[in-house]
Amino acid sequence: MKASQDIPLNDIMPLVEVPDTSWYPFGGMVTLAIMVILGGIVWWKRRQKRLKLANPRHHHYDRLTHIDWSNPKRAAYTITQEGYYFSHDNDRTHGAYDHLISRLEPYKYAPAVDPIDAQTIGYYHLYCEMIDV
Repeated sequence: MKASQDIPLNDIMPLVEVPDTSWYPFGGMVTLAIMVILGGIVWWKRRQKRLKLANPRHHHYDRLTHIDWSNPKRAAYTITQEGYYFSHDNDRTHGAYDHLISRLEPYKYAPAVDPIDAQTIGYYHLYCEMIDV
């Protein structure tokens, strides 16, 4: 007996068409992954910027190099305070700092002081050039 293709089978249901919705979850997962990656990049960039700004050597160096020379007493105290941070980097900076402090002492302890002389300002600039930031 030959089976005919036209004869319906009674116990088997016909094939049901299943809609393919797998693109929606896939698109959602790809979008979520892109958002997580971009969020990680933004977080990393902000962290790097915050760490770069939080470097205390840069802060002290900026304060040391931006001295207001109009008030010699305050300038001498600021150079002493901010310069101390870098004085122990190596023997060369330590010696230059000690020499600069000895030149600045007359400006710190006198009640009325003259403007800082050019030779002391030269030692100050030399000390600033020795510092590695």
